[in-house]
Amino acid sequence: MGRKRLSLICLLGLLAGWGNAAWINGKAVLAQYLIASSWQQTLIQGTSVKPWPWADTWPVAALTFPRQARSLYALAGASGSSLAFGPGHADGTALPGQSGTQIYSAHRDTHFQFLGDMAIGDIILVQAADGSEQRFAVRETLVVDARGASWGYSEQHNEIHLITCYPFNSLSPNPSHRFVVIADLLTDSS
Repeated sequence: MGRKRLSLICLLGLLAGWGNAAWINGKAVLAQYLIASSWQQTLIQGTSVKPWPWADTWPVAALTFPRQARSLYALAGASGSSLAFGPGHADGTALPGQSGTQIYSAHRDTHFQFLGDMAIGDIILVQAADGSEQRFAVRETLVVDARGASWGYSEQHNEIHLITCYPFNSLSPNPSHRFVVIADLLTDSS
């Protein structure tokens, strides 16, 4: 009887873990559809539209990664409640179309799981709420220790930083290192 009970408890724990992982991934995928719809409404109306009535965030950018065949919608703010649904735009950094550094972060196991595949020269397209689009090219990727890192934010240099936890396959929920992709704005002559 003891072995059966232990086996049942282990099986239930395993199923709960899988269910939780499926819930997190499913919520992330479904949210991007709702956010995509609110992004389209934002482009049409010219004002921010929340993806669902009780949302405390709204989309501020569409991010496209052509080589990776990925498109994502970034939400205002990089809090845990925003990151559960998509990449978050860090408060106080440049918005799409503004001068300065734009910083976006997302979870390594959902929306930014492909960042490790980014290569120097990869193009990133960023669409602003007014419909304008900017092209960026990846300049570098690096791993930093978040405990002592200060981000290279600049009000003059037009670039984006994409940030996620590192290593990608770690079981730790909040490791001390971050993987950072830095991309520079391409001008018409670039």
